[in-house]
Amino acid sequence: MYLAKQAHLLRDKVPDCNVSVLYQDVRAFGKGFEEFYDRVHKEGVHYRRGLPGEIYKKPGSDRVVVRGEDTMLGEPYELEADLVVLGVGLRPSDGVEELVKLTKLSQSADKFFLEAHPKLRPIDTAIDGMFIAGCAQGPKDIPDSVAQGKAASSACLMYLSSGKGEIEAAISEIDEELCTGCRQCEEVCPYTTLSLDEEKNVMTVNEAICKGCGACSAACPSGAASMKHYRDSQVYAQIGALTEGLTS
Repeated sequence: MYLAKQAHLLRDKVPDCNVSVLYQDVRAFGKGFEEFYDRVHKEGVHYRRGLPGEIYKKPGSDRVVVRGEDTMLGEPYELEADLVVLGVGLRPSDGVEELVKLTKLSQSADKFFLEAHPKLRPIDTAIDGMFIAGCAQGPKDIPDSVAQGKAASSACLMYLSSGKGEIEAAISEIDEELCTGCRQCEEVCPYTTLSLDEEKNVMTVNEAICKGCGACSAACPSGAASMKHYRDSQVYAQIGALTEGLTS
C-alpha cells in the first residue's frame, strides 16, 4: 500500500504526470486501505497486473521502455517512462543478528522477531520481560505500531509495578562437583539462562528466566545439569512405584 501512497503524493505535487503501478498482488487489508486504493485509482493512477519482463533505455532518448505482460488482460504491454522505481519490501534492521546472538530470540523465515503466540501473546517473546512491537515483529503501518508499542509498555509496567514475579518450580540446577565447564548446556539453552562462572569454572543458572525445558539436562555430557524435582533418582522412584506389583 505504500506504493499507492507514493503515487498519490506524486500526483499531488506533479498533477500532469502519468503514473503506472505494475504489481503482482495488492493487499488492502487495513482500515480505510481499500477506500484509499479506490481513491488513488480515481486520481488517475493506472494499475497494471503483471511484473515487467524487460526494462531498457530507449535509443536516442533519456527515457526508458518497460515491457511485460498484463496477466489480467492476457496481452503484452509497452510503456515509456522518465523514471522507473522499484518498490522493495521492508527488511529487519542491521543490528538484528547481533541481538539474536545476545538474547537467542526466535526469528521468522524473513528474519523478523517471532512472537510467543500470534493470537494469545502477540507482543510476548519466549523470554519473560522481553517484548516486541512495531516493525521489529514485521512490516506494519503507524497505527498498528503505536498500538503494539502501548501494549508492550503496559506489559513492562506490570513487571515494574509489582516488583516481583513468579518463577518456575521445576528449573535447571548444576552439580558443581560434576560440572566441567564445557558450556554445551549454554549452547542449547533457548533462554540464555546458563553462564560460566569464570572463577569456579562451572556453569550457573539464572533461576529468574529458566523455563525448565530440560535441554541442558539432555545435552550435559557429565550429567551435572538436572531438573529440580525431576532428578534421575526421583524419576526412577516414580517408575518403581507405578510398576510395583506388576509381573511380566
